[in-house]
Amino acid sequence: MDIDVNFDFTNDTAGFWSNYWENDCAFGKSNVDPDLSCKTLFIFHEQLYSRRLPNGDDLVINYSKDKNCLVGNGIRFGNDIIATSFRSSRYANLIGAVASEIDDFKSYIENYVHKSYTLGGEIIFPKMVGSINQMRGCNPYIRDRWDLTLECIRRYYKNEESPLFTTLKNNDEFFKLFVDFEGYVDYFFLQDYVSEDYSEVKFLIETNCFEKDPVPQNVQEYCTWIDKTIELIARRNKRIKDYLEQKQNPLG
Repeated sequence: MDIDVNFDFTNDTAGFWSNYWENDCAFGKSNVDPDLSCKTLFIFHEQLYSRRLPNGDDLVINYSKDKNCLVGNGIRFGNDIIATSFRSSRYANLIGAVASEIDDFKSYIENYVHKSYTLGGEIIFPKMVGSINQMRGCNPYIRDRWDLTLECIRRYYKNEESPLFTTLKNNDEFFKLFVDFEGYVDYFFLQDYVSEDYSEVKFLIETNCFEKDPVPQNVQEYCTWIDKTIELIARRNKRIKDYLEQKQNPLG
């Protein structure tokens, strides 16, 4: 299967849009998760990340339909979307304020969801109890924010504390595959999320790192979060596409 960076995984996930706007305070929610249910996503990740690692080894990933995961180098991997939009009932006041300011809130969110569930909006992590995917979602200082997750990974490679430090240390075997933070960023096409010298993570909204609730605090911050997330996913998709084209035509 040829990898299409603009492929929308929601359209290949049966039932994703069924009753979407009747769920969870009418802010939009699916009862089906493409990360768990979309075969095309598994296959794209299998193909994209089966390649030479920064540590010199080859990562060879295979999609295990029976176990609903990817398996490579003795590690089980799951898919994880790196975009979030804070639309649970927990954030009802914020989303209600946003909805009142946006002319067509449903179209606004659907556009975000369609673009988020492309390859540039997805990544893989080891799949286990207490996984990175799970812990970054429930930690009150992360709230599923990818930029803050990446900052925790940056600090992990420097052996510095963060809200996810213990979780990341439990995944030493995985992170050692990439040697250092630069290796991790390059392998997963995350260069646009960090400074040119890899010394800093670029936060999508102004953030006092790990000092307060990281959720956008008003309509302006929320819209900035949405816009920058879409922009960064598009840039990551381009990086992946450029890599795939160069791989197919190494002589240009």
